[in-house]
Amino acid sequence: MEIFNIVVLSISGLMLFTLAGLLRLINPIKNYWKNSEIKIENEVNMLSEVRGMSTLMLLGGIVILLGTIIPELTLTSFIVAILLFGGYAIGRLISFGIDGKPGKMIIIGLVSEVFFCSLHTFCLVQILV
Repeated sequence: MEIFNIVVLSISGLMLFTLAGLLRLINPIKNYWKNSEIKIENEVNMLSEVRGMSTLMLLGGIVILLGTIIPELTLTSFIVAILLFGGYAIGRLISFGIDGKPGKMIIIGLVSEVFFCSLHTFCLVQILV
């Protein structure tokens, strides 16, 4: 089970660090909004919000990746992953209920967030039991 935990943390940590973090921080217009039908060019306030969240994802990815090499951080890494993926999923579900059905890319994001949150929750339960 330990190898499975390392694989789960590695995949999600790398995904958060690179895709949701670093690439969106460097060029949010190209890497974040590309297929979402949302235009943010010249929207300084929105770009600031995107870069702020991207930095949070990047740092969360680092903590999660550290859990793969520092055994004392494994529990913390799973908790951070659950909070990040679960937080996004809950926020999207609330928005879905209040604001209406989002576009296809947002729904794909929601599905992946629920999947990764569930996967990390499963791993956390296995560690604690």
